[in-house]
Amino acid sequence: MASQPPQLPAVHEAYLPREHALHRPRHGKRQLTALICALLFFTTPTLLWVFGVRPTEIENHKLAGFPSITDGFGFFTGLPTWAVDQLSFRASAINAADGISRGVFREDAPLDQGSSSDSGPIPAPPLQQPGAPNQGPATPSLPGSNQAGYRKVVQGLDGWLYYGYDAEAKCTPTQDIDTTLKKVNELRTAVEASGRKFIFVVTPDKTTMVPQFLPDSYPGKECSQAAAPNDWYKMTTVGHSLDLRPALAASAAHVGHPIYAPNDTHWRDEGGVALARALAEAAQPGVTQSWQSTPDGVYDGVADLPLLIGKTGTKSNTQYTLEPDGVTDRAAGFISNIDTPVHRTSAPLPGTIAEPTLVYGDSFSLASSRYLSAAFTNLTYLAYSTDKTPQAAAVSELVNSRVVVLQAVERNVVGGLVPFTNDGFIAAVKTAMAAHPVG
Repeated sequence: MASQPPQLPAVHEAYLPREHALHRPRHGKRQLTALICALLFFTTPTLLWVFGVRPTEIENHKLAGFPSITDGFGFFTGLPTWAVDQLSFRASAINAADGISRGVFREDAPLDQGSSSDSGPIPAPPLQQPGAPNQGPATPSLPGSNQAGYRKVVQGLDGWLYYGYDAEAKCTPTQDIDTTLKKVNELRTAVEASGRKFIFVVTPDKTTMVPQFLPDSYPGKECSQAAAPNDWYKMTTVGHSLDLRPALAASAAHVGHPIYAPNDTHWRDEGGVALARALAEAAQPGVTQSWQSTPDGVYDGVADLPLLIGKTGTKSNTQYTLEPDGVTDRAAGFISNIDTPVHRTSAPLPGTIAEPTLVYGDSFSLASSRYLSAAFTNLTYLAYSTDKTPQAAAVSELVNSRVVVLQAVERNVVGGLVPFTNDGFIAAVKTAMAAHPVG
């Protein structure tokens, strides 16, 4: 007769005598503690919001939204990301972690570990003006993984910092450069066929203009440096982009130092003057012959790259006058945000462009706005990556202009993070331009 398997006890194993072989404690106190911690973690952001406490975008990415119940199991996997992003005290937590790391281990906390893709990068981190919040044009999140070990911030020589996406964009683009430039040329054709002027300008990455402080080794070094010459050749020939590199190099030689800040991904004011001059010349050749520009004091701003690794820093800039007629200084204040159209007008002067002009750009347009507003007397700024201006409104701004400037930073162009190449947007521009030609 076959032996019968042992019968399970009639009660839960937690209620068996401790001496019983099948006794398993329920860990009731631990389970209750874990449950309370979980509830606090997920409800704290909501309670803080009720009482007026708001989180900030210290990593320069859009904060994660509350997951949808229609996501199925993704609702539960998305909760931790939402809760972490919504903790208003996370900046202090990052600073505390860095302080502990330096105090105990004598080294910085590895806060820039992981691809800039992991949290939806901002290809051009928002420009930080003195006292301004960490804000800027919203950009699409980037698909990808951290398999290649890309860094959010590359720590260079002599304290220099570089934006990690400069390399990542060239190595793992979301759209190839040929497709991007083909789409740019479709926009160019539509705008020019309507009687308007179209100017495409790619603003160089800091890694392109100041490579001498890059470390000997960093993720993406080989593939990004191999891709860059071909990318620039295509952007300036196939894409007909203005090539700012010679003017920026000449300006750096003139002032005797790099015109990109050591701890910021944007150029200093010299770059803004160079961009304004290049765009004005492209709009009306010879118009800048009367220009005069001289140093006009020093100011400090908030550096963007330290923010990506949980730190803070300032950048010093020399600001300049800009006298288009050689006499009248027209340099204005910087613009802090172009998520929605910003219009600036002034009386025409010799040496200025009076035609209605749209600068459809990114944070490099913000970094240059003091000087662009001096060169163009009827100027509108709008971020191409904003989600706060509907497509129809953006297309309307193109229609209302006689000169359309498309400005995009190198990493966005080569990485394919350029919403203006969306087929729907291009189709809308073609239709609107054909319906509203200018003489």
